[in-house]
Amino acid sequence: MTSKEIRKQYLQFFESKGHLIVPSAPIVLRDDPTLMFNNSGMAQFKEYFLGNGTPKSPRIADTQKCLRVSGKHNDLEDVGFDTYHHTMFEMLGNWSFGDYFKKEALPWAWEFLTEVLKLDKDRLYVSVFEGSKEDNVPFDQESFDIWKQFVPDNRIILGNKKDNFWEMGDQGPCGPCSEIHIDIRSDTERAAVSGRELVNADHPQVVEIWNNVFMEFNRKADGSLEKLPAQHVDTGMGFERLCMAMQNVTSNYDTDVFTPLIAKVEEITGFKYTTNNQQSTTNNQDKTNIAIRVIVDHVRAVAFAIADGQLPSNTGAGYVIRRILRRAIRYGFTFLDKKEPFIFELVEVLANQMSEFFPEIKSQQQLVTNVVREEEASFLRTLDQGLQLLDSVISKTSGKEVSGEKAFELYDTFGFPKDLTALILKEKGMSFNEVEFEKSMQKQKNRSRAASEMSTDDWTILVEGNTEQFVGYDQSENDVKITRYRKIDSKKDGVLYQIVLDATPFYPEGGGQVGDKGKLISANESIEILDTKKENNLILHFTKKLPENVNASFAAKVNTDLRDLSSRNHTATHLMHLALRTILGTHVEQKGSLVNPNYLRFDFSHFSKLTAEEILQVEQFVNTRIQEQLQLIERRSIPIQQALDEGAMALFGEKYGDNVRAIKFGDSMELCGGIHVKNTAEIWHFKIVSEGAVAAGIRRIEAITSDAVKAHYALQESTLENVKVALKNPQDILKSVNSLQDENAKLKLQIEIFVREKVKNLKTILASEIQNINGIQFLAKKVDLSPEGAKDLSYELGNVGTNLFIVLATSEDEKPMLTCYISKELVAEKSLNANNVVRELGKYIQGGGGGQPFFATAGGKNINGIKEALEKAVHFVK
Repeated sequence: MTSKEIRKQYLQFFESKGHLIVPSAPIVLRDDPTLMFNNSGMAQFKEYFLGNGTPKSPRIADTQKCLRVSGKHNDLEDVGFDTYHHTMFEMLGNWSFGDYFKKEALPWAWEFLTEVLKLDKDRLYVSVFEGSKEDNVPFDQESFDIWKQFVPDNRIILGNKKDNFWEMGDQGPCGPCSEIHIDIRSDTERAAVSGRELVNADHPQVVEIWNNVFMEFNRKADGSLEKLPAQHVDTGMGFERLCMAMQNVTSNYDTDVFTPLIAKVEEITGFKYTTNNQQSTTNNQDKTNIAIRVIVDHVRAVAFAIADGQLPSNTGAGYVIRRILRRAIRYGFTFLDKKEPFIFELVEVLANQMSEFFPEIKSQQQLVTNVVREEEASFLRTLDQGLQLLDSVISKTSGKEVSGEKAFELYDTFGFPKDLTALILKEKGMSFNEVEFEKSMQKQKNRSRAASEMSTDDWTILVEGNTEQFVGYDQSENDVKITRYRKIDSKKDGVLYQIVLDATPFYPEGGGQVGDKGKLISANESIEILDTKKENNLILHFTKKLPENVNASFAAKVNTDLRDLSSRNHTATHLMHLALRTILGTHVEQKGSLVNPNYLRFDFSHFSKLTAEEILQVEQFVNTRIQEQLQLIERRSIPIQQALDEGAMALFGEKYGDNVRAIKFGDSMELCGGIHVKNTAEIWHFKIVSEGAVAAGIRRIEAITSDAVKAHYALQESTLENVKVALKNPQDILKSVNSLQDENAKLKLQIEIFVREKVKNLKTILASEIQNINGIQFLAKKVDLSPEGAKDLSYELGNVGTNLFIVLATSEDEKPMLTCYISKELVAEKSLNANNVVRELGKYIQGGGGGQPFFATAGGKNINGIKEALEKAVHFVK
C-alpha cells in the first residue's frame, strides 16, 4: 500500500466515525508565543483542551505537519544516524473534545490497524499507564480491560510516567496514554527475543505507531494535578513509521515517503544508498547512508517551512530553519563531495510527491527552490572561509591537538561542524580537545537557557467560564472587569503580570501588527498596559503590577495616538500590496510584514530589485488611493469561500477559520484581523524609504505614512537648508553642486597624476632597499601614500624582479592599512600566501582582511601597531 493510499484510508476511516476532516495547520506557528513550530498534532487545538475556545466539531481528524528541532522535543542530532527519527514528520490524528473517550478510541485504533490495514495482530503490543503514587493517579484499569478484549495479557505492557503519561509542557493539560507498538523484525529474531522486552527500548524495528492520550488533568505550576472540566482524546500516529510497517521494510527511509528523494540524490551525486535490508559493509558506505538520510529528511523540513512563510534568517524560527539546511549542506559537502548547490533540485521531487495532500508545496515551489539554492551558495562560501580559518589555527598549533575552544569558535562563528573539523584534522594527523569543545558548547547553552528562562504561575480565576471578547474594532475605551490573571517571571523582562479582561478594546499582536498599549483605570489607580498578545485564544494584557483591587471595575483605555499611527500603516500595507501586484505582476505575494506606529515593513516575492521608476509608480498608486478618500468596507464574519470568491486575498502560512473578516478599500480586499482607518484620507501620505533583498526571490520594502512622512520631509528641508548655507546660499543650488563636482573631478585627476609620479619616485628609492633573505627579495616599509597608491606601488615593485615578498603600510586619515604582495612563483613554490600574512600581521593593528594568495590587504584601528607589524613580517621568509 502506498503512502498516499495509507493517508486516504486513515482519513476515510475516521470520517466514517463522524469526524470532521481538517487540513494541516502551517508548520510555522504565528499565533502561539509558546511554540516556534507545530511540534505535535495537537498543537493547533490547544485552546480547545484549555477550554478557551469551541472547535468546529467535537470530533476532528487530520494529518499534521510537525517539526521537532527546538526546545523540549529536539530530535535533530539523532536524524540520519537511525532509521526512524525525523525533523519534519507527519502525525495522523483523531481528536475528541469532550465527546468520546477510551471505550471508543481504543477499539477504533485496533479496528483500523488490524481490519482496514490488516497488520498482523501477533506483531502488535499495547501499553497502559501503571499509575503514579506521586501524582495520585491510579492504574488505568479501564484501558487494560478494553485491551483484554483484543490482545493477550502477555502483550499488554504496564508503562511508567515517562512512557505512558503525556504532558503538553511543564504546565497545562495532560493525562495517561495507551500506546500501540509493532514488532517488524524477522520471525527468527522474534523467536530469539520477545518483542515485549524491546518495547520502549529504542529498538529500530520495535516501534510505537499509535498513541492514545486521554486528557483528564491540568498540571499546575506547583506540580499538582487537577481534573479538567471535560475529558478529551488526543491521538497521534507516526505516518512514516506506519508506512514502514505497511510496506514490509525495516527503515522509514526505505518507504516511498523517502525513496523518490533518495533516488534523486543518487542521480545528482553518483553515490549509492543501501537500504536497511541490503546492509552496508563498509564504514564509508555507512557515512554515505547517513549523509543521504540527513539530506532527504532535512529538505522536507526546510521546504515546508519556507512554503508556510518562514524564511531562513539569523534569529528565532528562521535561524532554526537555516541550521537544519546547513546541516544537510555540510553532510553533502563532507561525505558526498558536493561543493556546489544541489539540494534545491530535490524541491521539485518533493512538490510532485506531496502536493495532493499539501498543495502549498506546489504553489510555492519556485520560491522554495530559489531560497534553498541561495542559502546553499551562501553557506558553501562560509564553509570555504571556515577552511581558511582552520588552516590558520593549525599553523599556530604546536603539537597534534588543537584547542577545543578554537574548534568551538569555528562552529559558533561559521557554523563549522565539529565532525568536519575532526575529519580535516585527522587527515593531517591531528585532533582537537573534545572536552574543551563540549565545555564551550555547554556554556553557550547555559547562557541561552538563562536568557529565555521563564516561570509562569497558575491562572487566578475571578470569573468562571469562557466570557472574554474583543470589542476593539468599534471601541478604543470600555468598562471592563478582570476575569483572570497570573504572574510571569523571566530573566529578560523581570516580573510581569498577564491580565485577561471580559470585553477588551486592546488589539493583541497579530497579522504583523503590534499589540496595543494603554491604561487600565479604576477610581483609585492607573495601571499601564505595556503590550497585548494572544495565547490559546486568550487576549493577554501585560503590566508591571497588579491593581490593588483586582475585583474592581476598570476603564480600559487604548493609547489611540499609537493605535491610529499603526492603523494608517496597516491600511497602507494593503494598498501597497495591491500596487505591487498591479505594477510588478500577480506573482507578487506577501511573505511577511510588520506594522507599528513608526513605520511599516513588507516582504514580498519578486525576482529583481525595483527600479526607481517602479518605486515611484508604487508610491503614486498608493497616494492616489489616499487622495480618493476610500471608505473602509468591513465584513466581520463572512464564509471564507465567499470572501475568496469575491476576490479577497488569503496569505500563505496563515490559519483561517470557516468565517473570516474581510477588509476592503476600493479594489484592495484582504482577509485581515487588524485595525484599519475608516477612510484612506487619514493616512495623509505614503513614502517608501528603502527597498532591498531579504532572500532569493524575496524583497523588502520599508515605508512611512502620516506623521512620519511629515518628519521625513521636514528633515529633508532642513538638510537642504544646511547645504545652501554650506554653498553660501547660491541662487541655483543644483548648478552650484554640479559645478562643485566638476571641480572635484579635475582635482582628483591632478592628484592621480601626482600620485603616479610619486609612486615612480618611490619605486626607484625602495628598489634599492630590497633585501635578499634566503633567496627571497624582501621589503617591509611604511609609505606616505593612500591605500590605492600602496597597491599601485606594490605592482610597480613587482615588475622589478622575481621572488618578491613586499609588505607596505599606510596611515591615511589615521587609519592603518597593510598591503602584501608576493610573487606568484613564491606562492607556488614556497606555499607563501598573502591572505595568511595580512591575517596574522593585521592583529597588530587590531584589524584584518584578505584577498588573493599573491595580493591581500588588511585594515585596522591601531595605528601604533604598524611598527611591530612591519618588524614581524620578516618571520614569514626566514
